[in-house]
Amino acid sequence: MAQQLGLDLPSRTALGRDAFFVSPSNAVALAMIDAWHDWAGDKLVLTGPEGAGKTHLTHVWAEMSGARIISARELRQEDVPELAQGPVAVEDVPDIAGNSEAETALFHLHNLALSEEHHLLFTGTGPVTQWGLRLPDLVSRLQGTTAAQLDAPDDSLLSALLVKLLADRQLTPKPDLIRYLLGRMDRSFAAAIDLVERLDAASLALKRPITRHLAVQVLDKDAPGA
Repeated sequence: MAQQLGLDLPSRTALGRDAFFVSPSNAVALAMIDAWHDWAGDKLVLTGPEGAGKTHLTHVWAEMSGARIISARELRQEDVPELAQGPVAVEDVPDIAGNSEAETALFHLHNLALSEEHHLLFTGTGPVTQWGLRLPDLVSRLQGTTAAQLDAPDDSLLSALLVKLLADRQLTPKPDLIRYLLGRMDRSFAAAIDLVERLDAASLALKRPITRHLAVQVLDKDAPGA
């Protein structure tokens, strides 16, 4: 199943199902999102490292299910009754660890939405056992929720992403440039986006095409002591 990957860029936002590139690092999680009607207990936890694509998959699910998306930090007790009237995705749950009011609001949203027979999606970095939540009832419910794991992007996914990001700027990279970048960059979507933006900026400033030589100059600026 060939898919094209699209991510947030200054000139466009592509977070739909057709813009998601499938690789071994995300295929299982995507399959679980696609099968959202069959989630055990009508809920799912989506986990993975920073930049692995959790936000993209959250938007994919919201598009399919009609869910509202809210950051855990923005959740308030007074908003729970309205939110619970439909499916909800709560992003970055570990961000509220130790915040008793926010954890209590999430606990109430969990119970009320499920009692109304609506689906819930929770996201966070790493397994739930490492989220640092302190409200026992909330912890038990989230730890008892089926989890879908997104792995760090593999070479095939990062390569496709770099090609796509450059193509969005009407740039066609040579294979040796992609291989070079893969060997030098951090292994995340965020790092790939940042690197392409810096390459493009350097190309415009120097009025030079994006080549391996230019990439060496840009990456050398990141080296310790540079």
